[in-house]
Amino acid sequence: MSNPRPLLALGDLTWDVLAKPDTLLLPGGDTTGRVLLMGGGSAANVAVWAARVGYPSAFLGAVGRDRFGEFAVQELEAEGVSSHIVWKPHTPTGVILVLIDAAGQRSMLTSQGADFELRPEELPSQTIQQAGHLHITAWSLFTDPPRAAALRAVGTAQEAGLSVSFDPASFQMIREIGREEFRRLTRGLSPDFVLPNLDEGQALTGARHPEDVLEALRGLYPKAMVLLKLADKGALILDGERLIRLEATQDQPVDATGAGDSFCGAFLGHYLRSYDPLAAGQLAVQVAGWVIARFGARPPADTELQERIARYGYRAPA
Repeated sequence: MSNPRPLLALGDLTWDVLAKPDTLLLPGGDTTGRVLLMGGGSAANVAVWAARVGYPSAFLGAVGRDRFGEFAVQELEAEGVSSHIVWKPHTPTGVILVLIDAAGQRSMLTSQGADFELRPEELPSQTIQQAGHLHITAWSLFTDPPRAAALRAVGTAQEAGLSVSFDPASFQMIREIGREEFRRLTRGLSPDFVLPNLDEGQALTGARHPEDVLEALRGLYPKAMVLLKLADKGALILDGERLIRLEATQDQPVDATGAGDSFCGAFLGHYLRSYDPLAAGQLAVQVAGWVIARFGARPPADTELQERIARYGYRAPA
């Protein structure tokens, strides 16, 4: 079987500064804890996880021409992801502060670094046209730039016959922009896959119950397969009239950072070859479960991860 054309993730490549205090951090106080610097950015994470499950992937985005930017690109390429970088000499590489509580839930503070400076005229159109699939996140839509660049990339991709996936990215940002304004900004996307978590789905639709959120999202994005991530309740997939329920793993949560990105990357990396949403979803929950039991969005691969991918990953037809 010939190698498929790559998944191209457009958007943010950053550094994550992960901080998990051992005890409550009081105003003006001090405590011990765990702090780690690790490559991140939602779009870059999706590209990494698609590559880790064996699908060719690439990343397109703006990065500061600084040491952090150089290291971030090197780390991405070490994962087997092809990089198409717009270097920004006067804007630093983005940094995300991730605060993790005792239950593993994370809150994030995102700096507006070079990844927010991508402009339409900087897009390599041929790179987009030669891909097989384009993935974007709402981090590329919340401000302009990079909104115009992201929307042009989607238009270029769809004109070239690529499928497109969309992650709404942040329930808080959707609320701050306003549901109707966010819907207006994304109305022209016409994605083939929409991959929110429950909080994002609720913010987008106003519905509360997961099945109601799915139906409302289908109304907003009628041609899309909708994948609703439910944390420790697993996930739901609405594929036309077919509803697929996926059970979560029994992994104990340490850090939820990047769990949704790993789900997206693993699902797309499987589905774009198998066209089997159940099998792709089963791999995705296994990968996401492995991630939440570790620190950071891209923990070093170990034997357990390799065993999960071998068991649930894509198998080419004999």
